[in-house]
Amino acid sequence: MNKACITPATAEHLPAIRDLAAHVWRAHYPGIISPEQIEYMLARMYRLETMEDELRTGDVRFERLLMDGELIGFASCGSTLEAGVTKLHKLYLHTRWQRRGLGSLLLNHCERAAHGLGAERMILAVNKRNMPAIATYTRNGYDISESVRTDIGGGFFMDDFIMMKNLVQTGPSGAQQVKTSPAK
Repeated sequence: MNKACITPATAEHLPAIRDLAAHVWRAHYPGIISPEQIEYMLARMYRLETMEDELRTGDVRFERLLMDGELIGFASCGSTLEAGVTKLHKLYLHTRWQRRGLGSLLLNHCERAAHGLGAERMILAVNKRNMPAIATYTRNGYDISESVRTDIGGGFFMDDFIMMKNLVQTGPSGAQQVKTSPAK
């Protein structure tokens, strides 16, 4: 039986997080966004210097999901300009470990941490065509609050739903059952 563990990331973990993000993006996003936009966003969002700055300034916390010591997923979240609101910036699982409840486990961990730091709401942006992610967030109590289209430069746009969950009224999600055997 495999054992899942969620632990904070430090700067030394960022290269592995970057590599996992590249694997997941290249496997999941074709058909949702163009290959050119995938590479543009990976280069922009997962530049080590950018991630190190986020971590150093405390703007973003990275959490690693380990299975028997192996990095299989990660999330990042941070406060926003709006008091009491935390934003989930990223949540990704290695393709071998998806659809086992581990994404919900990691999401619930982030919700509990945000709630413990005084957050009343968690928000996130998700591509409007990313149906598996939208379904996961909906199952975890998130509602679509608005639709946004953001120019990210390079001739590319993010066409997202903003989803929100009230952590005070509903509380952060509880424990989830997870299947921990990797996909064959």
